[in-house]
Amino acid sequence: MIRTPAAGGDFGHLRAEFALPESFGPDVLAEAEAAVVDPLESAGDREDATGLPFVTIDPPGAKDLDQAVLIERADGGGFRVHYAIADLAAFIPPGGALDKEARRRGQTLYLPDGNVPLHPPVLSEGAASLLPGETRPAVLWTIDVDANGEPTATKVRRALVRSIEQFDYETVQASIDAGNPHPSVAALPELGRLRRELAIRRGAVELQLPEQEINGDPDGGWALIQRPRNDVDAWNAEISLLTGMAAAEIMIDAKIGVLRTLPQPDPEAVEWLGRSAQALNIEWPEGKSVSEFLAALDPGQPASMALFADTTRLLRGAGYTAFDGELPELTTHAGIGGAYAHVTAPIRRLVDRFATEICLAVSAGREVPEWVRAALSEVPEQMSASDTLAAKVERACIDQVEAWVMAEHIGEEFDAIVLRADDAKSEILIENPPVMGKCAGEKPPEGERIRVRLTAVDVDKRKLSFERA
Repeated sequence: MIRTPAAGGDFGHLRAEFALPESFGPDVLAEAEAAVVDPLESAGDREDATGLPFVTIDPPGAKDLDQAVLIERADGGGFRVHYAIADLAAFIPPGGALDKEARRRGQTLYLPDGNVPLHPPVLSEGAASLLPGETRPAVLWTIDVDANGEPTATKVRRALVRSIEQFDYETVQASIDAGNPHPSVAALPELGRLRRELAIRRGAVELQLPEQEINGDPDGGWALIQRPRNDVDAWNAEISLLTGMAAAEIMIDAKIGVLRTLPQPDPEAVEWLGRSAQALNIEWPEGKSVSEFLAALDPGQPASMALFADTTRLLRGAGYTAFDGELPELTTHAGIGGAYAHVTAPIRRLVDRFATEICLAVSAGREVPEWVRAALSEVPEQMSASDTLAAKVERACIDQVEAWVMAEHIGEEFDAIVLRADDAKSEILIENPPVMGKCAGEKPPEGERIRVRLTAVDVDKRKLSFERA
């Protein structure tokens, strides 16, 4: 693995470039401190679910824990999913300083040297976080699922919960592989597989592209790694998707809510994907949907990587759609294959707090709070803006580390996979370290392995230049 020198840089210049806030204002911090001492809702109004053995599954070292899960087997071969979600509305007065600052930020931004949180750490990493051994206010979803993986009943209410263990993905995967999973997630593999099979039948599209990740180097620099997605990642995501789809159904039935939407791809885009598959010598069996075809590919093969890169064209136009009184024309997300809403990450994402309040009100048979209704016209734009910023910051961080990592290797040759190619330049993925870049020269076939030479690195502009070796 190639690493930066121990003197590898920091990301202060990126924070300045994107005008990221360095801290919270004194009014925001004061309101957060007051909320910790005296939450808005009393514990007496909540169901006591502290006896349920919830666990959390997050990246190693995470402190902003939105979700805790417990999966029980039910009669008839089905399942009961208990999903506890951090209740940020219990701490945030509508229209107050915390609320206004969260709307301005939109979501937590993650940089290698520290995040830019949506809420002050006293909440996001403290009183609101579902930390193990701590009693916390939560929104508790209980979803009954039949033996085929289909939901049959949903209940959502406010509760008090207590997580008993904090796990990371690799630990849970290792315990499942060893045959001794924690009882709270022992049924996760079976339910996760069922939900994944249903997703494919629904037409869900999952792009299994390699994920670049930045790790701190023991010597003080930065290292780029390629993190494979394990089964627990996928199964855990299915529990979140199950909850988000249940939330969308509640809001659609009530004709008020905010959904995550994505239009169906144009037929021309699907035809173009078919031509790309043919050019890559990947057989698309007759009668197979896009979802079925992509799910059957081996993501580790170069040709598959190239096709997944091309498939991003099918998933354009994602947004947030709010409605009150009349359903919008588009209520579904083509990448998920159904209606879906964000409700499972309120510590890290603004829209979840509002969508959750709608689901709670509708489920309890009461009016949606006016502060929520008033926000529906603004939240989609606030979220879209923060999504755009988050994507730019993430890409800039990766580009910067790529430049730092490669700066001392000008003139060296590397193995690469061609992801996309045109007559002028090719988009390539270097295999070690996992670096993406542009390669000049004669157009190579997509999905082919080629040898490239690093010709230049502009650290300030975060640009790498390669040529065919």
